[in-house]
Amino acid sequence: MNTFADRHIGPDRDSERRMLDQVGYGTVDELMDAAIPEVIRWHGGLNLPPAASEAEVIAELRALADRNTVNVSMIGLGYYGTHTPAVIRRNVLESPAWYTAYTPYQPEISQGRLEALLNFQTMIADLTGLTTANSSMLDEGTAAAEAMTLARRSSKSGSPVYVVDADTLPQTLAVIEGRAEPLGIIVQVRDLSAGASALPADFFGLHLQYPGASGVVLDHADLVTAAHEVGALVTVAADLLALTLLRSPGEIGADIAAGTTQRFGVPMGFGGPHAGYLAVRKGLERTLPGRLVGVSRDADGAPAYRLALQTREQHIRREKATSNICTAQVLLAVIASMYAVYHGPDGLRDIARRTHARAAKLAAGLRAGGVTVSSEAFFDTVTVSVPGRAAAVVAAAAAQGVNLRQVDADRVGIACDETTTDAHLVLVWKAFGVPAYTGAVEAALPDALARTSDFLTHPVFHAHRSETAMLRYLRRLSDLDYALDRGMIPLGSCTMKLNATTEMEPISWPEFANIHPHAPAAQTSGYRELITSLESWLAEVTGYDAVSVQPNAGSQGELAGLLAIRGYHRSRGGHDRDVCLIPSSAHGTNAASAVMAGMRVVVVACDENGNVDLVDLDAKIEQHASRLAAIMVTYPSTHGVYETGIASLCAKVHDAGGQVYVDGANLNALVGFAKPGRFGADVSHLNLHKTFCIPHGGGGPGVGPIGVRGHLAPFLPGDPLGATASRTSHSARAGGTAGGAAVSAARHGSAGILPIPWAYLRMMGAEGLTRATGAAVLAANYVAARLREHYPVLYSGNKGLVAHECILDLRPLTKATGVTVDDVAKRLIDYGFHAPTMSFPVAGTLMVEPTESEDLAELDRFCDAMIAIRGEIESVGSGTWPRDDNPLANAPHTASMVSGDEWSHAYPRSVAAYPFGVSRVGKYWAPVRRIDGAFGDRNLVCACPPPEAFE
Repeated sequence: MNTFADRHIGPDRDSERRMLDQVGYGTVDELMDAAIPEVIRWHGGLNLPPAASEAEVIAELRALADRNTVNVSMIGLGYYGTHTPAVIRRNVLESPAWYTAYTPYQPEISQGRLEALLNFQTMIADLTGLTTANSSMLDEGTAAAEAMTLARRSSKSGSPVYVVDADTLPQTLAVIEGRAEPLGIIVQVRDLSAGASALPADFFGLHLQYPGASGVVLDHADLVTAAHEVGALVTVAADLLALTLLRSPGEIGADIAAGTTQRFGVPMGFGGPHAGYLAVRKGLERTLPGRLVGVSRDADGAPAYRLALQTREQHIRREKATSNICTAQVLLAVIASMYAVYHGPDGLRDIARRTHARAAKLAAGLRAGGVTVSSEAFFDTVTVSVPGRAAAVVAAAAAQGVNLRQVDADRVGIACDETTTDAHLVLVWKAFGVPAYTGAVEAALPDALARTSDFLTHPVFHAHRSETAMLRYLRRLSDLDYALDRGMIPLGSCTMKLNATTEMEPISWPEFANIHPHAPAAQTSGYRELITSLESWLAEVTGYDAVSVQPNAGSQGELAGLLAIRGYHRSRGGHDRDVCLIPSSAHGTNAASAVMAGMRVVVVACDENGNVDLVDLDAKIEQHASRLAAIMVTYPSTHGVYETGIASLCAKVHDAGGQVYVDGANLNALVGFAKPGRFGADVSHLNLHKTFCIPHGGGGPGVGPIGVRGHLAPFLPGDPLGATASRTSHSARAGGTAGGAAVSAARHGSAGILPIPWAYLRMMGAEGLTRATGAAVLAANYVAARLREHYPVLYSGNKGLVAHECILDLRPLTKATGVTVDDVAKRLIDYGFHAPTMSFPVAGTLMVEPTESEDLAELDRFCDAMIAIRGEIESVGSGTWPRDDNPLANAPHTASMVSGDEWSHAYPRSVAAYPFGVSRVGKYWAPVRRIDGAFGDRNLVCACPPPEAFE
């Protein structure tokens, strides 16, 4: 019987034999022994449960899910019940056409996703009343933290003070404070209910919550004016559903708006993943962090979408970066945008009115029963006073299946949402000991703050009212894109492997999807056991002593790991240790994260073979020995090589008092064969959306947990709500309570997708995981062996071997023929492939990572395409085709182009449309021709263009 590992790993035993023959080794173990330096080689077995079948794992996850209690959630605080329209759940969240796509860096084959994200940006800009929104952030807390640093960059004030309204969501405040401290920002929390008189004399930024965490709705116009008078910028963290009824932040002059789109059809998921949002007024768009979708044009002059302002990417700006680019939740942003498309402005207003009406009715009934309601003006949340009885009331409600929020001993918070019914109100009244209310109800929104401006006026938000229309719209968009359900995505450093359906299935179960992150512990024992066992298994795989799953992206994992190092040094009096060494080959995110952690980046050179130059390392250590905090190194290297000097590198840094951070981006080449926590590293982040099978979702969701040695365990990210209990039993064994800064808004980050890596680890077991690593390294070496005579493989390690990826050097060909790496990438679209990683880590190269999930037929199809393209390059070089008119220069070719009445090119239509080896049945056609990126940056359009633009 085939195991799950047999289905996850593409090559069967016969294919493996043929691949080994090509590479020149007898067994995979022989290959790995030759490739991996013996000094780091792990020869033991992983201590994991035996591999289980898919049916067994579904049964185990069902048992864990059944231990979670799905109460009616009226806790609020930024997390709300919502109805995901079934057509969106089935055709976006559960569709591999959407969840297996990669970040849209190749825009010609990402037009569907990009249109959905442009809808998202338009939705956010319209509702907030600001001119430009990005295409999502990680959650509300991190969006608010990015808003703070944006204000610091853009404010004319020299003050280090950032003022935060005391009625801000507590988890948002925790993330803001954690982000502020390393940057020297002083956060002042003030009660601003009295207005501008509560502001300090000088400050660079102001954060307001609208409505407040207590539920109160206030007019912030005077605060905004007062802030602007001292040169400060104002961020309003606004509830999008409330903004359908309330005056927008932009209408009172706010500079920035931040928040979450969770209640737009995205389940609570015990804290995530959810798409945060960030929007800015005119003049700030070029300082906006994260990703921005813009409208450009293709080679025919037709409108086409792309990521705009890509010079802000971290692999270009590095230590000059102002934020970390890996901060998006694309799949969740698509869901939220489609929720708006599905309901339209009228539907959203109706949902908001029903939500508010229930809250107003709830408050009226409580008042009638003698309970004091704290505010007269609110949207969906009321805070009530019950002196000395808060705990009893919350317990009484929970006994009836309703979760309320205990604010303190005397106050209870109650939030209504899209899912609240009159029957739920009756249960709440009963918990307070008051009778059901049937009297008159008055709205509780001030007339002066009522929204009068239109929103979502673009036709896309009005054209899909029927399910038939919505279904076809989603299908049309997905047909424009290229995802793993079509073919191989051979991206270096991104590990686009199988996201098995069995792993994905449980995330839609209500027992995982519909749990509030602040639900009582007694209701979440299944979740907590799943998280504890997952953290334990990840610690075993990596050799670390403790793991935190809180970071909800690899970028947040990097930041959390560096903050742990910073906290450790400071606990020992090492306040001056602020230098972070980073090899010149490193991921650009490394440098950006170091800057965000308050460290100074010092670059270490690489030698001609792409390895960290240990001589230069010695010089940099000597120069900065007293201030050395850490080194960040990727292993295997960003160049796709098992560097032999890694153990020596770790020892040198430790001898100087520094810590070693190993970026876990390339962990897929280590699992089962080497453990970073045992070969000298102190901390690593792990990309669960790479090695451990959470899908990329078009550029998010992701999870970037960190593993640490025992001495760093006390500095793992803390609970944003300030809980003092140990995070998990595994973490507690290694060092007790986690006391570091929160890096995400929820204690366990994007817990809603943790069943995916849990299922992967459980089904693979120790043997399957080790096999997968060997298969990935074999696949990369097979591709390198087949292509080496056609394209030089730029770097290799011991015996000419690469790790899990290889870099193909096109620079000599470009110099000889004029054919660029972009030309090859776009021509691969005609052959039915997503391009490898372009020009990273070396300009003019392609980095290929085939993963273990691609079978030999697909590997050969890719190699055959690359060899055929090499022949096409020869035709350009020999003059058979002109340099400015050939299949590479004009790629990709659309169906419209090759079926036109006129054809004036120097090569036949058949070569354009069906190059060597491409089947005429089921061919993927790019929907647009090559896109002019520079035009889009010069003419920045980041909202839905009118239909006339496409005529």
